[in-house]
Amino acid sequence: MTQLHWLPEDSGWRGRLKALRTTPVTNPEAAWVEAMALANLRVDFVRTNALDETMRTIFGSQPPTGTGTKPVRLAMLGSCTMAHLHGAIRVAGLRRGIWIDIYENNFGQYWQELADPSSDLHRFKPNVVLLALDAHHLAAGLSANFEQADGDAAVEEQLNRIRECWRLAREAFKCPVIHQTAIQVHPDLMGNNESRLPGSAARVVTAINQQLRPLAEQDGVDLLAIDSRAARDGVAAWFDVGLWHRAKQEITPAAAPMFGDMVGRILAALQGRSAKCLVLDLDNTLWGGVIGDDGMDGIVLGQGSPLGEGYTAFQNYARDLSRRGIILAVCSKNDETNAVEPFESHPEMVLKRSDIACFVANWTDKANNIKNIAAELNIGLDSLVFVDDNPVERALIRQELPMVAVPEVTDDPISFLRAVSDAGYFESLAITDEDRARTAQYQGRRAAEALRASATDMDSYLRGLEMVMATRRFDTVGLQRTVQLINKTNQFNLTTRRYTEEDVVGIMQSNRAFGLQLRLIDRFVDNGIIAICIGKMIDDGDTPGEDLLIDTWLMSCRVLGRQVEPTTLNLIAEQAQKLGAKRLIGEYLPTKKNGMVKNHYEKLGFDVVETREDGSSRAILDLASFTPAPTFITIQEG
Repeated sequence: MTQLHWLPEDSGWRGRLKALRTTPVTNPEAAWVEAMALANLRVDFVRTNALDETMRTIFGSQPPTGTGTKPVRLAMLGSCTMAHLHGAIRVAGLRRGIWIDIYENNFGQYWQELADPSSDLHRFKPNVVLLALDAHHLAAGLSANFEQADGDAAVEEQLNRIRECWRLAREAFKCPVIHQTAIQVHPDLMGNNESRLPGSAARVVTAINQQLRPLAEQDGVDLLAIDSRAARDGVAAWFDVGLWHRAKQEITPAAAPMFGDMVGRILAALQGRSAKCLVLDLDNTLWGGVIGDDGMDGIVLGQGSPLGEGYTAFQNYARDLSRRGIILAVCSKNDETNAVEPFESHPEMVLKRSDIACFVANWTDKANNIKNIAAELNIGLDSLVFVDDNPVERALIRQELPMVAVPEVTDDPISFLRAVSDAGYFESLAITDEDRARTAQYQGRRAAEALRASATDMDSYLRGLEMVMATRRFDTVGLQRTVQLINKTNQFNLTTRRYTEEDVVGIMQSNRAFGLQLRLIDRFVDNGIIAICIGKMIDDGDTPGEDLLIDTWLMSCRVLGRQVEPTTLNLIAEQAQKLGAKRLIGEYLPTKKNGMVKNHYEKLGFDVVETREDGSSRAILDLASFTPAPTFITIQEG
């Protein structure tokens, strides 16, 4: 059960690894791409470590240039042996294009190293901390003859210790903290009513896991819920009592690839690299049969058939994903009229046409259709997950579009649900109101495009949108959404700097900086927060104390071309002047994805004063001569 069953197998895997290991590396980026491809095939513990060793042989301690992601310096702080998990975590990062360096504390010394500013941990300077306290450590000192007060005190003591670790880590490193829940490995002393024995180790560990969840939410800590995963797979798949006594390993080597992948999902989510869209085939994927041949009455769906109920279960799962913010799209080789009919008329159909943000049914090859879906939704191909029952179609997309995730499934519809769920493509750390409203936002966008098509000129189109921009300074209410946008927006992002919640709070508290969150509402839809701007007063050149650096300017691409850019500049200039700034300094720091904004400041009237060899640039706008641009957007201050 701990196998990465959603990844496809390749009989030539070992040969490809050997070729990667033995061929002189003349093109590091090509070697990285091939290693990523091998990581995205089904691997066990042995293959995982072989790939990890190969990567370290090729690249040493530094990632190749052009990976397009921020390297992770992960500190694993725990009370048991975890060295056998390092390779699985690094390969899980590789699977997502992320380079990971790992530090593990000396055995059992997590507290001492956290508290000692001169420790190797502090010299490592992690940008993510994972705290992993095993069940035996948490249950140390318990006695079966404890009274209720003693058992409750033991739980409280451990929770307080854990929260103090969280505090020390966040204060020292100003980085995200992940806490690993403990696997329930202790034998029962009472049986089914174990919770009635206050000093039971099983009862105490269960209580700690339960109470950690609201505390983590309260303290802004992300959970690595391996207790839930082990409960699904069976504890024996994750924990071997013999290995525990011989090596103090809480997690078995066999479970290492799954463990590493779970860690990798959270690290990817922290960088905004989780998938955003589920693309669905129709025939034999959302229902049994072929709608064009079998007709409405002939397809298998819903009550009365085990297979039909399986398709219904998968549709329910997809609809729930949509309700929490995942975009749904359809890509089917079909006549569109036939393909739409079940969504509109079949009584057992769970998904409706209104649930689908982009519906493509034609006879064009699916690779081109998927490209068009990504373009219409204005998201990257690496944001898509494609589910299709047909192995030929799956192989085509993997070959033509390797950046699209394509889970391996069987012809049982329950395998579709299990593959998408177990793979963790849509790992999220928080859900916002904007996430829940995403499908409605795309429907509103289609209505706006229809207005554009009918408008006789651009001014009448923009005026007809009746746009209102609601502007608010950073606040605790929108904190999660602000951090989410900063860490996942890559295309329209001038500097692609990443911020933690602590960093954003620091901006809120500073009297020499501002943070703006901008929301766009038009006559069709509330587009949610579409832009984030951070400005910081700096001492620059000959004018100390008069310049404001636009540290961060990012926007959602879905609102481009609506005069949002000049409207945002008007607001930035206004805030800068309130802080006493005489000039705006705009920076462009290039990445693999943000080339679209290379000339952004120049287009807005800035003077480009420096262009560097790496493509970065610096531009200046004199506020004394700046005149706010007229737009059709009404400003509403919140």
